[in-house]
Amino acid sequence: MCLAIPVRVIELLPDQMAKVSLDGVTKTISLALVDDVSVGDYVILHVGFALSKVDAQEAERTLAMIREFAGTSP
Repeated sequence: MCLAIPVRVIELLPDQMAKVSLDGVTKTISLALVDDVSVGDYVILHVGFALSKVDAQEAERTLAMIREFAGTSP
């Protein structure tokens, strides 16, 4: 099974790359598959690639469910 998770874009980098954050963990990912991404946007991340943009409320709701299942909080 594959898991794609919402992450928040914190910095746009050259060559269609971005730095994203999830609960304080940062990662550099590719934005090559998604157009018109800005700092503060949420994207769905899978194996280093943003697959699509997602609404902030939907992203937060999804992350809350993931945290609940994992038994953690932000």
